[in-house]
Amino acid sequence: MTMASPDHSPVYLNAIGTAVPDHDIHAAFIGWARERLPERERKLFDRMAARAAIHHRWSVLPASAGSPVGEGGFYAGAIHPGTAARMSLYAEAAPSLALAAVERLAEQVATTGVTHLVVASCTGFVAPGIDQIIARRLNLSPSVERTLIGFMGCYAAVAALRTARHIVRSQPEARVLVITVELSTLHLQAVDEIEPLLAMLQFGDGAAAALVSAEPRGLALGQPFATTLAASDQLIRWDITDTGFAMHLSGEVPGRIAGALADPTLVAQITDGRAAGEIDAWAVHAGGRSILDAVEHALALGPTALSESRAVLVDNGNMSSATLMFVLARILARESVEHGVALAFGPGLAAEGFAFGPSA
Repeated sequence: MTMASPDHSPVYLNAIGTAVPDHDIHAAFIGWARERLPERERKLFDRMAARAAIHHRWSVLPASAGSPVGEGGFYAGAIHPGTAARMSLYAEAAPSLALAAVERLAEQVATTGVTHLVVASCTGFVAPGIDQIIARRLNLSPSVERTLIGFMGCYAAVAALRTARHIVRSQPEARVLVITVELSTLHLQAVDEIEPLLAMLQFGDGAAAALVSAEPRGLALGQPFATTLAASDQLIRWDITDTGFAMHLSGEVPGRIAGALADPTLVAQITDGRAAGEIDAWAVHAGGRSILDAVEHALALGPTALSESRAVLVDNGNMSSATLMFVLARILARESVEHGVALAFGPGLAAEGFAFGPSA
């Protein structure tokens, strides 16, 4: 696998630090959601919740109330908080969670001398942006070059790392701090339909921070790829409403992904021309068990090929753009990787990713 063209130095994902809040809201959500459904649909919801293979989802919402949907919780009232209240919470909690991830990163690699900051987030808006807030709290130089990637959804980590790679390829002395931070639990919707409730069942909060540079440490970042599936733009959506962002995740998504991966041309693009079985590290966005199953079956992967992705899903649920970074963090802990592929799906319906390999 070619990690760099003759005209460019190699680029490396040196290390990743991850962070989640300390409030587990998964069980409380299930109890709340099933009570909103007619009796005939509760059994189906219970089966789907059990099948989701998610044990924990973490939230920045205060744990002091016990549950966000319980008495005294953020969503306790008959009318849920408006978008302004949710964005006010985002402005405080998103930078704090991001900084916790940077602290975990700093335990692994020096975070001094940062020249560029790339931040991805799709669960909130604030101006000045969280990139500026984070830069100020980290005491980064006022001259640090900032890029804020917003509202791209679950594959935004790919866009962020791809941007960092482009920067280092053009400026080999650059040290790029990449942050993904998502607070999905700020967007609970008071619906009584099973499909949106099952969509909300997937999502939790999390943040990751990575250092990308020309230093040969970690994983070499290879060629990126991107594609958009035809006639699929309504399958994954975030709709901005007066009560937060409403997620629409169609049950057709796994089937459409499996159908796309049946195309040998697309698979060759994803694997850099190798057979899927030759890839020894798959970092697939843990968007849900059915999505991971679709990828595994479509590519005829072995039963342990997506073990890192499945472990992230069990422990954290889907954290939108931060999820892929959590998977890559687990892969970085491996002893060796020869040929890796990162792959994520999101609104569009689009698939984006990149090749990666050993640092030497």
